[in-house]
Amino acid sequence: MGILGWIVLGLVAGAIAKAILPGSQGGGWIVTLLLGVVGALLGGFLGGLIFGVNLGSFFEIRTWLLAIGGSIIVLLIWRLVTRHRTV
Repeated sequence: MGILGWIVLGLVAGAIAKAILPGSQGGGWIVTLLLGVVGALLGGFLGGLIFGVNLGSFFEIRTWLLAIGGSIIVLLIWRLVTRHRTV
């Protein structure tokens, strides 16, 4: 999967993760993109480590499930880090 694929996957996975875990976490679409890409990488790593499956091609369901799962984990960590921050 190319860099454009990672960006699209990250943006969509991050947006889905934010929809699943709504809240007052800060950040616009750039933060969503970054959290989604990091989440996709984390999901792929954990999927390979725990379940023995890796990220596949862009259109495979396992790729999307791992990316969304990883994005949810990263979003939860992001909330913990930025919870007491005031802007």
